[in-house]
Amino acid sequence: VQLRRLEAKTYQLQARDRAIYSKCVAAIQAKNNAQASMYASECAEIRKMVLITMKSQLALERVALRLETVRDFGDIAYQMNLVGSVLSIVRNDLQNLMPDISTELADVNDTLQSVILEAGEATEQNLDFNIPTEESEKILKEATTLAEQKMRERFPEMPQIPTREPGSPQ
Repeated sequence: VQLRRLEAKTYQLQARDRAIYSKCVAAIQAKNNAQASMYASECAEIRKMVLITMKSQLALERVALRLETVRDFGDIAYQMNLVGSVLSIVRNDLQNLMPDISTELADVNDTLQSVILEAGEATEQNLDFNIPTEESEKILKEATTLAEQKMRERFPEMPQIPTREPGSPQ
C-alpha cells in the first residue's frame, strides 16, 4: 500500500515538474529571466521531493524483499523442524533394528537441530530499529544511487537561464 502511494506521488510530482519545466523554457524564450528563475527554483524543489519519494520507494522495495527472504527462511526452518521430528521417530524405530543407521540419523538430526536453533537466533534477536545497521545503511545507499540514476533518466536537465549583463536593460 505504501509503495503504491509513493509511486503515485512520484508520478504526480513528475507531471508537475514537466508542466513547470515547460513554463521555465517558455519564460527563457520570452527573455523573462526573473520568471524563468522562479520556475527553475520550483522545479529544483519538486525534484528534491521526487528524489526523496523515489529513494523511499526503492528502500521499501528492498526491505520488502528482505522480509520475504526472512519469511521464506522461517518457512524453511519450520519445514526443517518437521523433518527433524520425523527423523527422530524413524531413528527411534530403527534403534533396535539397525543401530548404525539409527546413529547416523541421530547425527543428521543433531545437525538439523543446530541449523534450526541458529535460524531461530537469527530471527528472534532483540533489535533496536533506531540504530542503523550496516545492512540497513547499505540498502539505503543502494536506493539513493538507484533513485539518482532514475532521476537523471526521467528528468531533463534544467535549461541555462541567461544572466543579465551589468549595464544592460532587463
